Amino acid sequence: MANTPVYLDHAATTPVREEVFEAMKPFYGPRFGNPSSTHRWGRDARAALDEARERVGRCLGARPDEICFTSGGTEADNLAILGAWRALKAKGRKAVVTTPIEHKAILGAVHQAAHEGAEERFLVMTADGVPDSASLDLLVDDDVAVCSMMWVNNEIGTIQPVPELAAKAKARGALVHTDAVQAFGKVPIDAQKQQFDFLTISGHKFGAPKGIGALFIRRGVHVEPLMHGGTQDRGRRPGTENVAAAVGLARAAELTLAECEAHCARIQKLRNRLETGILAKVPDAVIHGRGAPRAPHITNVSVPGTDSESLLMALDLRGIAASGGSACQSGSIEPSHVLSAIGVRPDLASAAVRMSLGVLSTDQCIDRVIEVFPALVAKARQLATAH
Repeated sequence: MANTPVYLDHAATTPVREEVFEAMKPFYGPRFGNPSSTHRWGRDARAALDEARERVGRCLGARPDEICFTSGGTEADNLAILGAWRALKAKGRKAVVTTPIEHKAILGAVHQAAHEGAEERFLVMTADGVPDSASLDLLVDDDVAVCSMMWVNNEIGTIQPVPELAAKAKARGALVHTDAVQAFGKVPIDAQKQQFDFLTISGHKFGAPKGIGALFIRRGVHVEPLMHGGTQDRGRRPGTENVAAAVGLARAAELTLAECEAHCARIQKLRNRLETGILAKVPDAVIHGRGAPRAPHITNVSVPGTDSESLLMALDLRGIAASGGSACQSGSIEPSHVLSAIGVRPDLASAAVRMSLGVLSTDQCIDRVIEVFPALVAKARQLATAH
């Protein structure tokens, strides 16, 4: 096991499942048709696309026409926030409410809305990584067009109070979006029973390929499209659909939900053992968000006197893959905006390492990390002192 690579970056991406790859293969071969064509190849592709839409819908408690396939989470987030805000701004609703710990896709879309005239409002966060309830009451009023809150934070794993936000926002007539990219398969999602208007998922987080995601858009809610062209997907997202990837997304979603209870129990047990082992050997390590409800697959740890770049490089040299936070922020020298927003000291924020568990995680992986981590920390501290 000493030389076997250990992958602890499942929140960044996951391997494509064999069952998903097999489901997709025919659409790169004999079933290659364009779903907009009316001949037999086109009709076959259209039938497969419609079936994939229905299957993804079932996984979310949604109708087929409420599923819009996208290129991934970033596009879906932008379509929800900008599409909804642009549709509602003429009605006098100018504000957009979100949290400062969102994925950059959300924050970037909100900033773009502000550039177009929106009022940005950010909920106040607690030290545990969840919004302060009082700020919800204060900021969600009749001027709000869209509220957006991620369901599970991608850096520290905290579960956000989406149902509470949705209830307050809907009472004020606002639309509600949730980025469920890290939540799908980890928390229960049912569009029939829950009050959100938009929900984002991204396939490569749960065994589908990169480049495919979906946005749930509740029936009757209008969004302005981000792109213009054909009438595909009811005009919400023009362009020839990626049938193979949509089929792969549907298969991966079904497998994820079928296995989620056992999978979550397994990785939570591993995650808890990892944290216990690290704290036993490095007692001054800090686990971020530990006081709040968390998804089972993410831990984010800072060790005083180290920096994340050095620790990540040392882990990588030992064959252990982790990250400093969101994969979309790799290469950034700035401390995590998530940790800064919840009041973590700059030196600790700069020392944060995210380890995220999944299908490739085993007891042996956890044992290996616990074994090497203290020595790597000691070396990182020596280097920091020398400088």
